[in-house]
Amino acid sequence: MIRSLLLALALLAAPGGAIAAPPSIAASTVPPDTATHGIAMHGDLRLPPDFAALPYVNPDAPKGGTIRQAVTGSFDSLHPHIVKGVPVQGLGFTFETLLTRSWDEPFSLYGLLADRLEVAPDRSAVTFHINRLARWHDGTPVTAADVLFSLEIQRVHGTPNRRLFYAKVARAEALDAQTVRFVFAANEDGGIDREMPLLMGLMPIHSKAWWADKPFDRTTLDPILGSGPYRVAAVDAGRRVVYERIPDYWGRDLPIRRGQFNADWLEYVYYRDDSVALEAFKAGEGDIRREIDPAKWATGYDGPALRDGRIEREELAHRRPDAARGLIFNTRRPLFADVRVRQALGMATDFAWIGRTLFHNALTRTASHYPNSELAAQGVPQGAELAALEPFRDRLPPALFTQPFALPITDGSGPAGARANRRAALRLLAEAGWTIREGRLTNAEGQPFVFEILLSDPADERVALEFARSLDGLGIAARVRAVDNAQFQARLDRFDFDMVVRWWASSLSPGNEQLYYYGSAAAGQEGSRNLAGIRDPAVDAIAQSIAEATTRADLVARVHALDRVLMWGQYMVPLFYSPVDRLAHWSHLRRPAVTPLYGPLIESWWVDPARR
Repeated sequence: MIRSLLLALALLAAPGGAIAAPPSIAASTVPPDTATHGIAMHGDLRLPPDFAALPYVNPDAPKGGTIRQAVTGSFDSLHPHIVKGVPVQGLGFTFETLLTRSWDEPFSLYGLLADRLEVAPDRSAVTFHINRLARWHDGTPVTAADVLFSLEIQRVHGTPNRRLFYAKVARAEALDAQTVRFVFAANEDGGIDREMPLLMGLMPIHSKAWWADKPFDRTTLDPILGSGPYRVAAVDAGRRVVYERIPDYWGRDLPIRRGQFNADWLEYVYYRDDSVALEAFKAGEGDIRREIDPAKWATGYDGPALRDGRIEREELAHRRPDAARGLIFNTRRPLFADVRVRQALGMATDFAWIGRTLFHNALTRTASHYPNSELAAQGVPQGAELAALEPFRDRLPPALFTQPFALPITDGSGPAGARANRRAALRLLAEAGWTIREGRLTNAEGQPFVFEILLSDPADERVALEFARSLDGLGIAARVRAVDNAQFQARLDRFDFDMVVRWWASSLSPGNEQLYYYGSAAAGQEGSRNLAGIRDPAVDAIAQSIAEATTRADLVARVHALDRVLMWGQYMVPLFYSPVDRLAHWSHLRRPAVTPLYGPLIESWWVDPARR
């Protein structure tokens, strides 16, 4: 149903620059809209209409210099808004949206390409007024026609999450050359998705004229026309990309942009191996590096540059949900369809030993899909969270209502540390029809329990191999296979894996993307982030309700409910997260004094003029 609606909406173009809804969807009449300089998902905006700059930047930061970063992997495309290809990093600095985020608020957007907006009281419609100063890199103005084109082309050829969101637009029309209005279709229950005005504000805007003679749905290594503060200056496929700052960038004096995008040049250099990338950084071939490996952080930076202060290291606390990272089961595979099997496989490994031995006890084991935040479910469900779960009591584990979700406890002694857990795991496997014969776990037909763990980052290999060794004690043969970045992405897009080391990332204000991560419709959409293949009516209903929350308290309660259902569903073997961002940089880089809610933003850093 959703796919057919996507196609119908994309093809039905009304005269006069409007995209019309099918006859069955009527654009409702709404009360007068409220004009504003931004919009918050819940509550009020923190910044007034006359704010001068964001609170976490230095508005007087000097311009100039180069910031170089190393990236592990490869790329084959400069087009980030389609499924095909692996896009290069940094492209977000070349494209823009109607609104943009403040990273010091859970989910608040302020004017960018649009300098103001008007929102219907029930959020059933939104009107954007495009800033008359907004320009493409070729000097032509950004218009309402570009916005309508961007909607139409992306809900046909865009990434699955965007196609899912933009299908909810019942009508889009240009009121004049600089004004565009969107009216949203009601949900099946008659309600309006309250997140839609914000999602439309974050829609990437493309130039209709530039794309007129080019296929949107193909990868390209030719720079795409944008309107952002940088443009692609040089590209070496798979190895390197250089961006140049546009001196007369149209938005340079906007309050939302002041103090950012300070370097004249941004350079991303790709390495196949992260250890090589680290050595290149230490040799001065990079300026800043985010470190995600605590072992490298503890021992890998030692050298003359660190000892004499030319390289500085900082641990900056953040308050965002960290990524929910784990060994994710593909439940489309019959092997992992039974929750008892998934639970059993999560019990066999001594993760306390892994945390101490491999990660210097610098990471925390993940026990939520929203770790490090108020969104992580705690204790047992109560109040509004319990109310959200109650309709699905008959299909959820009874223990979900009476006890907190807990990870298996191990003593940290190593392979023997999970012996009691392995005995319990074998009982669960036996209940699911698996028994050990001649040292190997087999089903009733005598088929052995064999599967593959897919990786792209060599740094994940150590944990995956320890996990596989632990499963050998259950009679399970798990093969670890690392592939290159392009093959990895292609297999992810096709869901061509048994288990994968991957993650789900959420903001402090989760919304429609939760259906893209966990919803039944996304489970069958190639390229979606429902890697686990989750098809659960309880997950669908609760995830859908998150975007409908009208208060922060309601949102948090519903996310708690979803978190609890997902964790009890055992869709991944959780790994680890960090409550701090670890950054190493050469001393000629400077940063603002304030770190925002979501953590440090490199685009607000600058090169010390005296050290260039």
